[in-house]
Amino acid sequence: MKRFAFVFLVLFSIASKTLVWAHDPIFGIGPHVLFKGGVEVELETHLDKAGKEQELEQALGLKYGLTGDWAIGLEVPYVLKEDDNKKSQGLSDISFFTKYRFYRKDILGVQESAAVLLKVISNSADDNDDPSLGTGTTDGIVGLTYGYESLTWYRWASIRYRQNGRNDAGLQRGEKILFDISGGYRPVLNNYTEADTVWILELNAEFGESANLNGSEVANTGGDQLFLSPGIFWTKRNFAIKAGVQIPIISNLNGTQDDTDYRAKFVLEWHF
Repeated sequence: MKRFAFVFLVLFSIASKTLVWAHDPIFGIGPHVLFKGGVEVELETHLDKAGKEQELEQALGLKYGLTGDWAIGLEVPYVLKEDDNKKSQGLSDISFFTKYRFYRKDILGVQESAAVLLKVISNSADDNDDPSLGTGTTDGIVGLTYGYESLTWYRWASIRYRQNGRNDAGLQRGEKILFDISGGYRPVLNNYTEADTVWILELNAEFGESANLNGSEVANTGGDQLFLSPGIFWTKRNFAIKAGVQIPIISNLNGTQDDTDYRAKFVLEWHF
């Protein structure tokens, strides 16, 4: 029986590289990358509500594995904004990103890995009839992430820094640091052909500086927030569903800004 269990564990570990190792947090980032030549297609829905402001974003994401450790991709978002009965909708800023996994260590049933991320958010929404759907600037994000993934337990940590550009009016939104700690638990160990469920709990912290207008600080901008974020990652073969909600537990925004009521995310994901 022990020999059979050992053989099963080895086979499961090998066969499940596209299943067990293909998990990242829902709101934070993880070190997962695609296999060489692999393609990932994502349909994402984000909902963000703060006071009377509500934003719904639906995005198409494409990712390609240049090597087994290096992936590139893009995201094309469509945004619907609502504030005091004023609505606007259309394409928002297209972003391009790359992730490189520089560290990987495999032992039986466990993988540790780390990766760096670079993301550029273009100023493409300025070409729309309603440029307010975008930021009006070209922005950049750099990040570092670590993950520990076993057959039962997961843990991730990541940090990202966002630098925003300055628009034609001289306004520069404040830089932001995002720090995430996440854990995951698989209650039932199924084989590759069966559906697989991992429950995830995250702490997502955001530290934002105030905006700057021609050298002067802008009131009612910037501040810090901390979210507790439960979620689920359900997979079957090469298809996955991710869903989660961010619940604010600490909010220290500057001035009279509305605190975040909640944020939600739902993702459909295919690997080819």
